[in-house]
Amino acid sequence: MTKPPLTLYLAAPRGFCAGVDRAIKIVEMALEKWGAPVYVRHEIVHNKFVVDSLREQGAVFVEELDECPDDRPVIFSAHGVPKSVPAAAAKREMIYVDATCPLVSKVHIEAQRHADNGLQMIMIGHAGHPETVGTMGQLPEGEVLLVETVEDVADVTVRDPDKLAFVTQTTLSVDDTADIVAALQKRFPNIVGPHKEDICYATTNRQEAVKAMAPKCDAMLVVGAPNSSNSKRLVEVGARAGCNYAQLVQRATDIDWRALEGISSIGITAGASAPEVLINEVIDAFKDRFDTTVEMVVTAEENVEFKVPRVLRVPA
Repeated sequence: MTKPPLTLYLAAPRGFCAGVDRAIKIVEMALEKWGAPVYVRHEIVHNKFVVDSLREQGAVFVEELDECPDDRPVIFSAHGVPKSVPAAAAKREMIYVDATCPLVSKVHIEAQRHADNGLQMIMIGHAGHPETVGTMGQLPEGEVLLVETVEDVADVTVRDPDKLAFVTQTTLSVDDTADIVAALQKRFPNIVGPHKEDICYATTNRQEAVKAMAPKCDAMLVVGAPNSSNSKRLVEVGARAGCNYAQLVQRATDIDWRALEGISSIGITAGASAPEVLINEVIDAFKDRFDTTVEMVVTAEENVEFKVPRVLRVPA
């Protein structure tokens, strides 16, 4: 039986960003240096496949520091942690390695700088997301106010409307954030924003690739985890950019083939914490069912690389 023809558009850039790459490398190098087990507070990145493969190598994932013994190294996830966490680790004289993405650390430094200048912070982010918890935890209780939507801006109660600054979670949708920023600036004309957009280059690049690809596609799949903020934003961006069917899949086994019956084109991309092996698995699943022509949709070239912490570059 002949396979139906399909054009498969593959977004570039997609998948791993420099911060995720560095975080995974940190766990692997820590296991190499100190042997197993090495403890990791929270998922190192939001991807089950990555977490499971590191677990097989000897990483133990925990939610809180008090689940870790004093005599084994602990790594803090790429999303960042409140200041109280490294302080508690230092107090217990633990070996700890901070895998916080440098672009998230930049937001932490920014928040501290504004606070030192007497400004109260407003954070645009998702409640409960580890990155939001980590950023808000850089400053004392009440110094960072969270807004998730344009509606929240109208309700937020501030100490002094003329002494405010804002930061954003790095994995948000550029378009959604623009609306919230505009609402903040309208209500608080003197609010201070970041020198440079907080949303990271990788999030922006992946969203731009999706915008370029979506109008060409009958359907679009984003390879990523359901708890990955940047992956979920890619689905929303795809739907908004004109793709009628945009779905998140963790891997090829999650594809709803009935929903894709009769399509002649599909767009494939992946969130910043999804490994290429899972993207290839999805592409191969389409090649099994369709006579597939692959076309790249390239909107940016990425060559960013972040160094791992010095403690991992010196012998044990």
